[in-house]
Amino acid sequence: MPISPYIKSIRAELGNRLLLLPGVTAIVFDDLGRLLLARRSDNGKWAPIAGVMDPGEQPAETAVREVFEETAVHAVAERVISVFTQQPNTYPNGDQCEFVDIAFRCRAIGGEARVNDDESLEVGWFTLDALPPIDERTRRRIELAVLPGEAAWFATGQPVLG
Repeated sequence: MPISPYIKSIRAELGNRLLLLPGVTAIVFDDLGRLLLARRSDNGKWAPIAGVMDPGEQPAETAVREVFEETAVHAVAERVISVFTQQPNTYPNGDQCEFVDIAFRCRAIGGEARVNDDESLEVGWFTLDALPPIDERTRRRIELAVLPGEAAWFATGQPVLG
């Protein structure tokens, strides 16, 4: 997985120690109600599109940018669906991260879904009744994205989404 120049410069000073990072997740639907997922190249699992914010970037801009960078799909962010801090994660190189994740419901407005960078092995549209294997956190985000209304779920105390 590529590392942004910004995070690379922080890692040069911090080493592998725990780094709190702002991240986003995009739950993207097309006009047919299908969900966009990518099979990640780092762990082989199906997941929504996600990424880390760049300095000066708004969270919704990050979601839209990441969707295009990873899948060649143009999207717009419609609303925030959840905000929570994920459990700390240690990467194979020893880097430790903890992400504060803002998940958005997004709508595809153009492009054709395909692998568009080295972060994914496959990209595809799935109906909600025919999803590939996904983790519980992804399943919960999808549930929140299909709920009507504008209210976002947010963690209080211990994160429920992990």
